[in-house]
Amino acid sequence: MKLLNPKKKDYDHLDEKTRQILNSTIDFFEKKGKAKLKEEDQKALWYTDFIEHLKKEKVFYQLLTPTEFGGDGSRFDNYRNCFFNEILGFYGLSYWYTWQVSILGLGPIWNSKNTKRKQETAEELKAGGVFGFGLSEKEHGADLISSEMKLAETGAGKYVANGLKYYIGNGNVASSISVFGKNAKTGRFVFFSARPNHPNYKLLQNVVHSQKYVAEFRLEDYPVDETDILSKDREAWDAALATVAYAKYNLGWATIGIATHAFHEALNHAGNRRLFNEYVTDFPHIKGLFRNAYCRLIAMKLFSYRACDYMKAASPEDRRYLLFNPMVKMKVTSQGEEVINHLWDAIAARGFEKDMYFEMATRDIRMLPKLEGTVHINMMLVNQFLQSYLFDKNPAPKVPFNTGGTSDDFLFVQGATTKGLKNIPLGDFNEVYSKFESPNLNIFKRQIQNYISCIEHLQITKEDYTNIDFMLAVGELLTLIIYGQLILEYSEHDKTDKATLDMIFHVFVRDFSQYAVQLSIKERVNQSQKEACLKLVEKPHNDESAFAAFYSEKIMSLKDSYRMNP
Repeated sequence: MKLLNPKKKDYDHLDEKTRQILNSTIDFFEKKGKAKLKEEDQKALWYTDFIEHLKKEKVFYQLLTPTEFGGDGSRFDNYRNCFFNEILGFYGLSYWYTWQVSILGLGPIWNSKNTKRKQETAEELKAGGVFGFGLSEKEHGADLISSEMKLAETGAGKYVANGLKYYIGNGNVASSISVFGKNAKTGRFVFFSARPNHPNYKLLQNVVHSQKYVAEFRLEDYPVDETDILSKDREAWDAALATVAYAKYNLGWATIGIATHAFHEALNHAGNRRLFNEYVTDFPHIKGLFRNAYCRLIAMKLFSYRACDYMKAASPEDRRYLLFNPMVKMKVTSQGEEVINHLWDAIAARGFEKDMYFEMATRDIRMLPKLEGTVHINMMLVNQFLQSYLFDKNPAPKVPFNTGGTSDDFLFVQGATTKGLKNIPLGDFNEVYSKFESPNLNIFKRQIQNYISCIEHLQITKEDYTNIDFMLAVGELLTLIIYGQLILEYSEHDKTDKATLDMIFHVFVRDFSQYAVQLSIKERVNQSQKEACLKLVEKPHNDESAFAAFYSEKIMSLKDSYRMNP
């Protein structure tokens, strides 16, 4: 597994059109240069030049149009979208944001039965359009039940919309925004399209100080007819949930991009700075920080690639992506924060300086765990699988490694696939764990078995699931086991070397021990259960010669391999 290095583009395994999009986007940013990138970020300038680049290269048309409605190689292929996600995060979260909110805004359209609107959308994408997702409201956030956007019927198939939406990306320039609301008379849910260029669409403000435009807007007697209606009733509710269920996956890749650029910059700085007659990267504690950052970052990529396989393999019979996507959203983004924390401790005050990409990274990395549902919300989704993952182990087919080439259209025709999570067959995680051996992985496997015994000892009840503080601690440990499973699965395909895997699990043994201590001191846990929790605490296997070789070969070899054009 390699870290992204724009100076060594590595997309030969992808088709020609995809390579053109990825390479031209890297070239766009490298031509802009770091100084201009930073200046525009600090001045919060809207990126008209980037929107023009997207239009010129037909990026969104190629990457976000299902094959049925596009052409000329267009498809909604999450595998190749991984690479575009990573590139945008690498150069700046604001650029990624216009991509992400377009994916969200397109979701209710592609999920709808409104063929005419789909055809129009494909043409708008071909013309360079971007899109928005009109779900959130100022007083209610993403609470669909409390939505105050109202659609009132004025005649046969004619309506007017009135209401306020808040925190809506691309609300200044979107070709259309998929707006969620309620029928004013019946209170039933509805999704409809609204266009920012209409006079009854009132753009009020950008609610953040940023290059990205996060709009507050009001619809005032905005005219809507049946051709604008995307979905009604339960289908509108399902479209909202289904869209977020697959779109949240992208946040992990944005995190990977940010953390990777920060890693390069931090390593270059520390590796060329001498203090007390030594390079900073020769200090023992700095070695540990970079080793932790690198291992977490490689683990983030391994997990996210494998999670993509499950999304591409999704079907009515296999919906395991509904477990793994919340983890890309929650676990990978949180791990990105840890990577930045390690690197920041290594470069200290340099991370605050205005000419550093790192200064952007420290701000932007904090956003991703808090968007598309907080860490807490996604952890509670994962916890719904606790029983079936640890104990039921219902047989499930092995998912192939998928390198793209197909449009992931199941995501748009699935209907109410976010229901019945506890009944999704998950297979047996022990199958992949049993294939691998290393000193730290063996310790981690012992921790897993002790965790299963601990869960039985805790005797978790239905009422406990409403104790979020307690269940978050339970979920941190469960999540780490699932995280390790997919990392090992993808390492079979990626041929990840044994030394890297052992170093990753050296980190995980320590994390597992830390989470176990946190669980042990929860108010819900009695003395006997506390002792069961503390049996999970283990010391990792330490091998100084292995540490030294890994640091030299995997980490220090990257020093000065990438610097953004000035």
